[in-house]
Amino acid sequence: MRAELAVRAEAELGEGPTWDAAAGRLIWVDILNSRVHTHDPATGRATVLAAEQHVGAAKPRAAGGLVLNLRDGVGCYDADGAFSWLHHDPVAGRRGNDAAVAPDGTLWAGTMRYDESPGGGTLTRIAADGDATVLLDDVTVSNGTGWSPDGALTYYVDSPTRRIDVLRADGQHILERRELATIEPGAGFPDGLTVDADGCVWVALWDGAQLRRYTPDGRLDRTVRLPVARPTACAFGGPALRDLYVTTARVGLDHPHPLAGSVLVVPDAGQGVPGVPFAG
Repeated sequence: MRAELAVRAEAELGEGPTWDAAAGRLIWVDILNSRVHTHDPATGRATVLAAEQHVGAAKPRAAGGLVLNLRDGVGCYDADGAFSWLHHDPVAGRRGNDAAVAPDGTLWAGTMRYDESPGGGTLTRIAADGDATVLLDDVTVSNGTGWSPDGALTYYVDSPTRRIDVLRADGQHILERRELATIEPGAGFPDGLTVDADGCVWVALWDGAQLRRYTPDGRLDRTVRLPVARPTACAFGGPALRDLYVTTARVGLDHPHPLAGSVLVVPDAGQGVPGVPFAG
């Protein structure tokens, strides 16, 4: 498997690739430039939305438009571009980071401190009406979140731990948390992830220049080498959900690779699972 260029860009901190099946497009963000990007691989058409604040993730809504995990909480853009706060929770020195839509249509939104101080972030479940439930309150860099194909298991990354964890939740509480896999020192840090139709977890390794695929029992069974040092997240997309899109970053690099900050794609990497739009 080899990665190819999908979208040439110079994003400071590209993140959160999400396939919008209804629109046939990829959504991704540049966190530090407060931009939400879309890309239609069939036509090459691209759009850019200037967000209100630093934006950690953007996901399609069932009602149309987008839900965004922003610096000061979770907000919504309607289809006509009107913005409103759904859950406004500003904390000085903290911002939204990665987020994912659960099978029940709720948004699991992560936060982190700008200085990455230990325990300064959270993982919060946001319902369609804005009701918020803090699921984890001692997180450092809340990152990848995804679900097994049957929805029974949640996979989760707090990057400095170097672990991919498995969570069992009842919607209001985390009932169990255990380790699926640990990334060895020198191989980078786990960042964003996605789960394929076989129940395997694909994870991007920040400072590791690679993607890894772990089986449901935690065994590493596939590695895809990348030309960039800092891949940030991955998601299946395309009409058949066979292509694996990868966002990347150039922030903090003195001599970034020419493709750093672009979106890459690994064609025919596997079979993705159809996503669910945010219920709000």
